[in-house]
Amino acid sequence: MKSVMILATVLLSALLLAQDATDERAVRKIIQDQVVAWNKGDAESYSESFAADGTFTNILGMFYTGREAFRERHDQIFKGVFRGTMKQEDVVSIKFWHPDVAVVETLQTVSGIQKFFPGTTPDAKGRLRTRLLQIMVKDNGQWKIAAYHNVDVKPGVSVPEPQ
Repeated sequence: MKSVMILATVLLSALLLAQDATDERAVRKIIQDQVVAWNKGDAESYSESFAADGTFTNILGMFYTGREAFRERHDQIFKGVFRGTMKQEDVVSIKFWHPDVAVVETLQTVSGIQKFFPGTTPDAKGRLRTRLLQIMVKDNGQWKIAAYHNVDVKPGVSVPEPQ
């Protein structure tokens, strides 16, 4: 009986680790897809994994609800201040708080900005550095961004160089 319990525990642990690895790959793919879409200025693709009722707070503190609002705002900035910019996103951490909930923290670097938003400051290399916190949820087998909160890194705050 004890051997059966040990075997069951080992098999369950292996199954959960495999599930976490698959889910982590799916979450990382969303991040990579966002980088590709940003660098193309493609708001539709950038918004693809955003939940229909997700919330979005941008670096200016503006708050939006819903995928369409997220897409519209990014369409505006891709045609305006962020037109032609390039984004790099380095994963700081991915933490699965539940099998269907992930907290994703990234450090973003946006280069090529011609004019910075009021209140934002370029780093010494002329780039915008931000910390992005995304809460992702798995719904019907698909990971979606339920909350997206972006804050710019202020002058004097130390952050590592992009990878």
